[in-house]
Amino acid sequence: MKRKIIMIDEEKCNGCGLCATACHEGALKIIDGKARLISESYCDGLGNCLPECPTDAIRIVEREAEAFDEEAVMKRIEAGNIHSTETSTDTATTPHQAQAAAAAQHSGCPGSRARTINRSEADVPMSVSVTPAGVQHTAASEKPVSQLGQWPCQIKLVPVNAPYFDNANLLIAASCTAYAHANIHQEFMKNKITIIGCPKLDEVDYSQKLAQIFANHDLKSITVLRMEVPCCGGIVHAVKNALLTSGTMVPWNVVTISTDGSILEN
Repeated sequence: MKRKIIMIDEEKCNGCGLCATACHEGALKIIDGKARLISESYCDGLGNCLPECPTDAIRIVEREAEAFDEEAVMKRIEAGNIHSTETSTDTATTPHQAQAAAAAQHSGCPGSRARTINRSEADVPMSVSVTPAGVQHTAASEKPVSQLGQWPCQIKLVPVNAPYFDNANLLIAASCTAYAHANIHQEFMKNKITIIGCPKLDEVDYSQKLAQIFANHDLKSITVLRMEVPCCGGIVHAVKNALLTSGTMVPWNVVTISTDGSILEN
């Protein structure tokens, strides 16, 4: 039968595995460093894998192909032969177990595997001083501590269905802001999920991917951190378009950083 189905350009594919993670039906696997369609009957042709591909190696075509076999896919899911996009509290009752389960499901580049970074007071370096009377005082050290709460953080690499987006305060930051503003971790990243990008260097429109993140998760707020340079307006434009496309109502604001690191607008 003639129907819509994905096609993979192996020359563009870098084997990152994000498409395989995004495919609900388990139609894709990384074999010999490349994404492969393991069975035409497992592909529904809806293209959930497309926005995850950082190299645009996947597209939808219409050609002769086996019919989509939903029953076979469901049997594979029930048998545990492919990953499910839902997190089961029976199999992953703690953050460590959930993270281990995600690692087992991920078949691509380890650097693009979604994982949460849990921080506590134990992560804060402490210093101990002793008074002349022999009394010890313990205080937080001035050594800075990273406030990145998840991985990956690059917009092009982050999975749209990553669980850490649920009920999150989201920071969408232009890449240069981390270098221009010295206290970005404490002032902006703390207690937020942070994703970064550069609309000029990446030469992509983030709108589609951001719209999926906004639509799939109940975000509490969105903060856009941009530089004062004109090209940085692209990241603000992408967020606006994504909000309109997703139809979500989320409180959001834009903070502008000058090239000398000061805050111009908040």
